[in-house]
Amino acid sequence: MTQNTIWIEKYRPMKLDDIVGQDEIVARLKSYVTSGNLPHLLFTGTAGIGKTTSAVALAREFFGETWQMNFRELNASDERGIDVVRNQIKQFARTAPLGGAEFKILFLDEADALTPDAQAALRRTMENYAQNCRFILSCNYSSKIIDPIQSRCAIYRFRPLSKDAIITEISRITEIEGLETTPEARDAIVYVAQGDMRKAINAVQGAAIVSKKITDDMVYEITSTARPEEIDGLMKTSVAGDYEGAEALVHELLYSRGIAPNELINQMYRSIIRLPVERRLKTELISHLGEADFRLSEGANSEIQMEALIANIVLSADAMKE
Repeated sequence: MTQNTIWIEKYRPMKLDDIVGQDEIVARLKSYVTSGNLPHLLFTGTAGIGKTTSAVALAREFFGETWQMNFRELNASDERGIDVVRNQIKQFARTAPLGGAEFKILFLDEADALTPDAQAALRRTMENYAQNCRFILSCNYSSKIIDPIQSRCAIYRFRPLSKDAIITEISRITEIEGLETTPEARDAIVYVAQGDMRKAINAVQGAAIVSKKITDDMVYEITSTARPEEIDGLMKTSVAGDYEGAEALVHELLYSRGIAPNELINQMYRSIIRLPVERRLKTELISHLGEADFRLSEGANSEIQMEALIANIVLSADAMKE
């Protein structure tokens, strides 16, 4: 590996035993290797928590050094129509496995991006070529996968990685790279990652370019993330009814610090959960966040929506005081 290698690839686990934070799933996948057989699988969960890594590691353990002969990875978000199923997927599935293997594995990443017609065609392919080929489907939302496919797969729900799992992996990487991280920096990495190992490793690599000693300030700055106490201060100012003060804080975070509006809303949500206010006010504030988030996703003006969000929070807080 060269110095320019992306660390999420450099430190991607090669074996099932190296995967952290998904112990129950890893144990069940290892049992398939031991038995020598594999059903169709559906991996579901958020990004950066080990779905692709688990699929590749499983193929490596099934096929050994020649794993690439009998394993193929396709990303359904690149080609999501019925033609990719009729041509590429069907052609791979119908050919016999090589090197004496019992079957081949086709890993279809972001399978929830497939159109309904493509999923219907995929279901037939899974049925017709089950002897030759096992399918591993990966998605963020299993609800977007049609029921006939779900019923043909063993479903594994990957959960966001715990604080301990992220710190364990980050500590291993920083030791190999000769980096020093403060306890506050590790907490910052966990906060920024939100259970996503990819985000955590990218944050460490970004900070390592600047200095061998990684601090929490570096982590927040490199990832364009506000400190939790800054967001808590923004929420307390808003709930106190100080619109001008809250608006100034939002302007500072958005335009001076370059934090994306959607990311700011995400952080505000996490702060509201911890906010010591009445339950009714808390639910109203979350409703305002949801409305602003939806409007931003639909292409509304971010400055107007963030101003409106602060205004709604102040109004709701004032109404509760009356």
